[in-house]
Amino acid sequence: MTTTFSIPTLETERLILRAPREADFEAEAAFYETEASRFVGGPKPPHQTWRNQAMMVGHWAFRGYGFWALEDKDTGGYMGRVGLWYPHGWYEREIGWTLMPAAQGKGYATEAALTSRAYAYDVLGWDTAISQIAPENEASKAVARRLGASFETMYEDPEFGEIEVWRHLAPEDIVNGGVEAYA
Repeated sequence: MTTTFSIPTLETERLILRAPREADFEAEAAFYETEASRFVGGPKPPHQTWRNQAMMVGHWAFRGYGFWALEDKDTGGYMGRVGLWYPHGWYEREIGWTLMPAAQGKGYATEAALTSRAYAYDVLGWDTAISQIAPENEASKAVARRLGASFETMYEDPEFGEIEVWRHLAPEDIVNGGVEAYA
């Protein structure tokens, strides 16, 4: 039996949210070999990073949604990934982001996460979402705040330990409505 699935391409003002490609591996492997990856399971060797990328694609096959690769519209460069996540045993359905160091601090995570959340609410019919954030990850907390999310509780993740759960606004509480990026 063959499983067939598709990953939609979304766009924002500056980014293309697209299916992950094996060509993204080099940037991912370089990132995961550094301490910058500590909040997302790193550092780790390249063979584990490759498996992690394959798992991200597999999430699309199992759940029908997942992380998009971020591509800069102007340069075509790989910027990281943002998307929807809910593997077995996870606290709740999540909106997550991981940017490559050169892409951080420029608003890309917020821009792409808004589009991901709109897709989750408007296309998939989610009525809520969370983001799990390491307590010491101030940059991700800042992104969550810009998205209108607020701290809700602590959660003991079996892999990552103590994690903060940030609750996103419900669809009906979003003032300006959804992002129409997928239209």
